[in-house]
Amino acid sequence: MAPQKKSPSANEQLYDQLIATIPDIQPKGDANPYTSLNGNMFTLLHQQRLAIRLPEAEREKFLKKYKTTLFEAYGTVMKEYVAVPDSLLAKTKELQPYLNMSYEYAKTLKPKPTTKKKR
Repeated sequence: MAPQKKSPSANEQLYDQLIATIPDIQPKGDANPYTSLNGNMFTLLHQQRLAIRLPEAEREKFLKKYKTTLFEAYGTVMKEYVAVPDSLLAKTKELQPYLNMSYEYAKTLKPKPTTKKKR
């Protein structure tokens, strides 16, 4: 028998709803859902907290506007990622422009080589 997939948490559902606003984005990952383009991650849902990668100017505005910090995972500050307050995650329409900025920013980053072995 296949193991039953657990029901997504409220934050996972909100994350999926946000990602669905841009049909070209394909979510990846199970335990920690994320999005990436050309090998560059641009959003991450880590331990039920959302991180969005933003260009520097927009990052500074976001940090001030939402009184938040850079995202931290496993004790490391992720310099280009802002921590999205849970209250904002629930506001898909308000958060969607930031997802769009993040996606557009990811398009400007140098593609990373794949780590998958070729057969």
